[in-house]
Amino acid sequence: MSKHAVLGLVRSASARLGVHGIRVNSVSPYAVATPGVCSSLGREVEEVEKIYEAYTSLKGIVLKGKHIGDAVLFLASEDSEFVTGHDLVVDGGFFTRMS
Repeated sequence: MSKHAVLGLVRSASARLGVHGIRVNSVSPYAVATPGVCSSLGREVEEVEKIYEAYTSLKGIVLKGKHIGDAVLFLASEDSEFVTGHDLVVDGGFFTRMS
């Protein structure tokens, strides 16, 4: 429910702020093996990443904080100057496997 609220806020804000040249976007990442996640699961980073990898379409690669940072950097850069109201999903194809 909260993710849907964020998407609604992004779309609404992008529509209202676009007239001022302000772009509003969001990034929705899949699960990342952060220290907190690993601690709560009682597993090492590699173990958690192996679990997450099984649910993505991109074999041999797991989501890292760097991937999310790269997505944010793209949206903040001039390379995305005509992108607004968009939710960039960084999930390695997880949601495409769910359909």
